[in-house]
Amino acid sequence: MIAYGYDESQAGSAGSAGRAGSIEGVAGTGRSIVDQVRDWLADYVSTVSPSDLDLLALWAVHTHLAVETYTTPRLLLDSPVPGSGKTTVLEHLERLCVRPVQMAALSSPALLTRMLEGGIRTVLIDEADRSLSADKDGVGELLAVLNSGYKRGGTRPVLVPVKGGGWDAAEMPTYAPVAMAGNSPNLPEDTRSRCIRVLLMPDLTGSVLDSDWEDIDGPARELGEAVASWADSVRDTVRATKGEMPDKIRGRARERWAPLKRVALMVGGRWPGVVDDLAVRDVDRIEAERDEGLIRQRPHVVLLAHLAEVWKPGESFVATAQLITRLITSHPDVWGAASSFGKDLTAQRLGRMLVQSYDLHSSRQDAEGPRGYKRGQIESVLGRFGITLPSEPARPAQLAQPALIEPAEPAEPAEPALPCIHCGAAAEEDGLCPNCAEVLA
Repeated sequence: MIAYGYDESQAGSAGSAGRAGSIEGVAGTGRSIVDQVRDWLADYVSTVSPSDLDLLALWAVHTHLAVETYTTPRLLLDSPVPGSGKTTVLEHLERLCVRPVQMAALSSPALLTRMLEGGIRTVLIDEADRSLSADKDGVGELLAVLNSGYKRGGTRPVLVPVKGGGWDAAEMPTYAPVAMAGNSPNLPEDTRSRCIRVLLMPDLTGSVLDSDWEDIDGPARELGEAVASWADSVRDTVRATKGEMPDKIRGRARERWAPLKRVALMVGGRWPGVVDDLAVRDVDRIEAERDEGLIRQRPHVVLLAHLAEVWKPGESFVATAQLITRLITSHPDVWGAASSFGKDLTAQRLGRMLVQSYDLHSSRQDAEGPRGYKRGQIESVLGRFGITLPSEPARPAQLAQPALIEPAEPAEPAEPALPCIHCGAAAEEDGLCPNCAEVLA
């Protein structure tokens, strides 16, 4: 049995921050604290991809530094079937993360916020496919608390009892690391956009050890204490350090992955590159799922992409009626009677979506013409989403006119030569041919 303990040589120096990305990381020859956590998890957790063990280790360590990382991504332990080890992962996280609390069910948002009143805690939610099901009463408000709590400063107003009777309003903190485990939980997109996902499958080959907590509880908690000690040694450095992320990791994706990058910079070695690779693959997966229609987008978001599709090159204005006809023809399952809306798109519905979502109003080209949309209006909105209208088709190049070549003037016909006065051959001078001229010379 390996004994886990904190070694000062494994901590990044608090004075080594310098500029972002220049941190030396772990000194000495010992394995870093994140490597130790990964080694532990690899013995007991079977993931689809080995890189998911890297992710789990980084996430567990980051919970001890969540106050310093400003945001904390939600960890989604996902599986299509039961018996894939989701609960086992939560049990290990309960021993590795900062002040964990296991919750098989969340009875109310108020309970969650009251638990966080005394300081940051790691919330571990099992059976998320049931406890966070959208058809349960109060789940919408609970999800709102979980969404607001992924960024430091998130709060929820609650009523608290006051001395002498009565109630008073108070702002309760919601910021906390959260791990959710479930069989393909049906989470809303705004919650999923705050999650990093680990996919688990059943370990049918017996490649990992059983988590016999009677034997391994002590070493697991000792490792968790080592993580806490290491986190305390680098806390100030983490707060002052911001690592660079790949160019495509922006917005919400950066909020998910920047906390883990900060931890990786403290550790050094291969870990900063590991986070970059995980982040890029995560964004690529989301883009692929969106392209394949696996991520359901809201109608007003889909509308932008479809408008760009049906707008013809070179058009500076398109009447509303024309746009609607094109949208229904191109995507009848979205804008036609076969859609979930149950009827064809109307001018009123189109206008309402564009006005409410993008402050985009129809107009006329002239006082008597039909209402519609100008190219400039549409382009200004599409550009903010990285969508472009088809450009005007290139005009065929005009063929160069062939150079006019004036015909040469015909040469004047030469006068016929006179016959030689002696032999009758063509004469040259004095009426003689060359031969006769030579003989008579």
